[in-house]
Amino acid sequence: MSALALAESARGASKDLGNGFRDHGVAAPISQHRGLVATVDGEGHNVVLLWLMDHRGGYALLLLDATTGKVEQFPMPFDQDGDSPYASILSSANKFYTHYGNHFVEFDPVKRAFTFHKKTSPQMAMSMTEDDQGTIWSVTFPQSGVASYNPKTGAFRDYGHVYKQDWKEYPRHIAADDAGWVYFGVGMTNSQIVSLDPATGKGTPVLEEGERKKGVGYVYRDLDGKVYGQAVQDKESNWYELHKGVARKLGAGEHTSSKPKPFIAGSQTLSHTTFPDGTRAAQIDLTDRRFVVEDPKTKKRQEYSFEYTSEGAIVMGAAASPDGTILGGTAFPMRCFRYDPKADAITNRAAFGQWNTTAVQRDHFIVGGYPGGFILDYDPAKPWVHTEKTKPGNPQWLTDSHDVHRPTVLLPHPDGHTVILAGTPNYGFTGGGMLFWDRDKPAKDARTLLTDAQLIPDQSTESLVALPATGGAAGEKLLGGTTTTPGSGGQKKAKLAELYVMDFASRKIDWRAPLMPGVQEYTALWPGPRGLIYGIADARLFFVFDPATRTIAHQQDVGEKFGPVVHDQGPRPFVNDKRDGQTYLLCRNGVTRIDDTSFEITLVAKSPIPLQTGGDYLDGRIYFVSGSHLCSFELPSK
Repeated sequence: MSALALAESARGASKDLGNGFRDHGVAAPISQHRGLVATVDGEGHNVVLLWLMDHRGGYALLLLDATTGKVEQFPMPFDQDGDSPYASILSSANKFYTHYGNHFVEFDPVKRAFTFHKKTSPQMAMSMTEDDQGTIWSVTFPQSGVASYNPKTGAFRDYGHVYKQDWKEYPRHIAADDAGWVYFGVGMTNSQIVSLDPATGKGTPVLEEGERKKGVGYVYRDLDGKVYGQAVQDKESNWYELHKGVARKLGAGEHTSSKPKPFIAGSQTLSHTTFPDGTRAAQIDLTDRRFVVEDPKTKKRQEYSFEYTSEGAIVMGAAASPDGTILGGTAFPMRCFRYDPKADAITNRAAFGQWNTTAVQRDHFIVGGYPGGFILDYDPAKPWVHTEKTKPGNPQWLTDSHDVHRPTVLLPHPDGHTVILAGTPNYGFTGGGMLFWDRDKPAKDARTLLTDAQLIPDQSTESLVALPATGGAAGEKLLGGTTTTPGSGGQKKAKLAELYVMDFASRKIDWRAPLMPGVQEYTALWPGPRGLIYGIADARLFFVFDPATRTIAHQQDVGEKFGPVVHDQGPRPFVNDKRDGQTYLLCRNGVTRIDDTSFEITLVAKSPIPLQTGGDYLDGRIYFVSGSHLCSFELPSK
């Protein structure tokens, strides 16, 4: 058995799709909950309600009956358009609410049915609360859209976007005072607390500009009927007392008696597992399909197995491993999958984080992941040992940095021992850094971090390639391409993406320029013929860069003819046939080939399924991702 002996396996599952394409199956046929509550139904049965998410988004509500062990699955009553819950609340009237995909929705466990839904201004709630009259309130990403619903009267109001900024807002806290006024805290670029008059719908910022901080404004409802808030939740920020729309500033240490009003509400990680009678859901495992109920007084446990439908987790990409298999990672849940072409078996197991980017150096498989911009080093010839930051493992955790919070590119340097990770920064920040790790050095000496200030301020490196040797060793110079996209919730500041040349030894930039008009992202870079570099800009513009003259030698829009190039946080659109060095480009509609002389791009095969992200070569086939499935295309024989 392989060193990567994984949890689930499907043998002989590949399907011939025609035209050289094969579907090898779902990489990880598992969903993740996006909010979970324990409550009771109309017959007094203890039930668990949870929102199910797979690669399509939040597609259903799952009801687990703790009395009978039976399960019911309820499809969402609207098109979620790929979106998922980020907040939910179980009301005092025992109804479960969420708001996403531009829809506010109510599920009644007593009726075991969706009982209300309504389309709203975009997009999804980041926080929800209930006021003293039983009205449910939500405030949404990306521009503070507010909605309210009174289940007693059926009155629903969409207030629209009440506080706009030039960056995408995360309104992670909301509260209502005993007079019905609503207050919410936003972030991430610059915190704020907004006071909403429920009658007029006017939103008024509370914090003065000088008080705003990097992070999210914080508010909570106190048992005294008032709402209290800070610029961010810390010891240094001033407190505000908020009541009837009036904000009274308190000192940082003046609000010392906090008595929050309890709500069963929270983010996408909400997990309320205690039933009204005191028993609890001790375990709800969507991977192993196990449901365990425990009485904390008697310690008596009841275990059920259950089933639910899932189309599988989001797949971040796929790459060939040194052991002759295909490895990759999924998101929500975070899993590692392995496809063995000889056994035609795809398997998966729990992974450390989200595997955004992957690469091979020598006989090791390297991973760059989210969150936190971590690097893992996996030796596929040795047994798998689950990764922990502070312990030996395989994959072994090496380092991380929030300057590369969401990696987009991982480059194994031609020196054979340095790996370079780059991407966008932490939430609320704008420019991303670059992380170097020398695998041959002791850990204390292996790491070098460059911030965006040392690279290109207010931009992040999206793509990176080692330039061929020009009298010295390959990789003495690196070519990077940036993106103007900030970290999640950050503010876009740069107007044009740039290409740059870096000296590898000094880590200094020799040259930089926004060569292509209007371009916001250099999606990918790849070694081409005769010392040239192939590239993709804005996921659709193919170009050829000449390092000698530092000019664009060729450019064409492939999106018009073949669909956009495959794209994700680590896209891998270029693939080389290792038999002859021919370069292929993966586009949404099929596999294309680049003529190394004329640079003409021709369609090799139109795909019966959309190509989503790449992509690697193994034994005459190009592997890629479509939806939650690992697929491949058989290249013409040589």
